[in-house]
Amino acid sequence: MKWVIIGILAVGVVAIGLSVAGQSPSATTPVAIDPGAVAAGEQLYQANCAACHGPDLRGTAVGPPFLDVIYAPNHHSDESFQRAAEVGVQPHHWNFGPMPAVGANAGLTRDDVALIVAYVRSEQEAAGIFNDPSH
Repeated sequence: MKWVIIGILAVGVVAIGLSVAGQSPSATTPVAIDPGAVAAGEQLYQANCAACHGPDLRGTAVGPPFLDVIYAPNHHSDESFQRAAEVGVQPHHWNFGPMPAVGANAGLTRDDVALIVAYVRSEQEAAGIFNDPSH
């Protein structure tokens, strides 16, 4: 009986391993940053995000900085930015008020937010905090 249980557990572990190995890369896996996307994202960021997060991504009195390891891809995935734009965010890392949903309200599509994220990731990389292994 002991060997049957061990065999079942071994099959389960192998099945889980194969399932995970066959999945696509996680949402935190950064993609190559396209210069055209970065330029378009910078324009969208300045028009839609800079008032709260700062024109230099260093934050303001009402919004946190994106040039912080907390927002590196290994801590906040690109999808986290999408969800924040779509549904807003309750404060959980900073002492700021809640971020309202800004996506559709500001006329931003998921593609627009992806361009903004490309710009943010580019600036994070330039600042040396892109995928910081310490977090």
